[in-house]
Amino acid sequence: MTLTLALTLLLSVLIGISLGLLGGGGSILTVPILTYVAGMNPKEAIAASLFVVGATSAVSAVTHARKKRVQWRTGLVFGAAGMAGAFGGGLLGGHIPGTILMIAFALMMVATSLAMIRGRKNHTGATHDAELPVFKVIIEGLVVGLVTGLVGAGGGFLVVPALALLGGLSMPVAVGTSLVVIAMKSFAGLGGYLTTVSLDWVLVGGVTAAAILGSFLGARLAGRIPEAALRKGFGFFVLAMGVFVLVQELPSPANLIMGLTATAIATAAALCWFAIPACPLRRTSLGSPATTTATEAH
Repeated sequence: MTLTLALTLLLSVLIGISLGLLGGGGSILTVPILTYVAGMNPKEAIAASLFVVGATSAVSAVTHARKKRVQWRTGLVFGAAGMAGAFGGGLLGGHIPGTILMIAFALMMVATSLAMIRGRKNHTGATHDAELPVFKVIIEGLVVGLVTGLVGAGGGFLVVPALALLGGLSMPVAVGTSLVVIAMKSFAGLGGYLTTVSLDWVLVGGVTAAAILGSFLGARLAGRIPEAALRKGFGFFVLAMGVFVLVQELPSPANLIMGLTATAIATAAALCWFAIPACPLRRTSLGSPATTTATEAH
């Protein structure tokens, strides 16, 4: 086993841990790992990430289903619409230059990180059998699926809030249901990409196995780390990664300076959040509802 392959597999465990803890974030890590560590071109990395995240989400969804945290009616309708959008996005993505796809992916990372840092409401009053607004869920599924298929991102961190708001699901059920949706639309997006892209299935299989292992580790960690603290810290990390990808794809001197500065700021903020108890960033988010909802993630 080469050093590059070993590092790729080690980092792939983080993909599953992210899905296990937060119900999302897999593609945010998978595409950069496959592009900058494993050496895949952007289109191959996006296509491979759809398989890795889809398979890992499917395995994680089984655990949620056993604990009665999947709303099948909502999930299947949202997932079916997401599959149609994802397949179209995958077809379209196969004909777009890799640099443009990576820039779009980086912008999605930045948007996702800001949503994570801002936080989300805990809909404690939602029920497992909430009424399903079919038309809105179909439209939302098409849009989210299109984004997922096109750039390999926008999974759980878009699906979970959509299910909580549109489907009226509690956060634990929204997370479990989102994994079903992510699996469905990831495989549909992969189908679109495979019309123009071929993959190294040995490498993809190894990364998938490592990610599934990570999902089990994430399940064990869930409940031991305050969800709000974990989400915010991961948000700062995703922000730094998004800026890093932009720097890699837009390597002009001005962008390099701005990117390095922004990366340094985001990294410092993340370190402050995790390592300094008196960090000012903690004061606005560790309220009583958020910190008691670690089970939202898994």
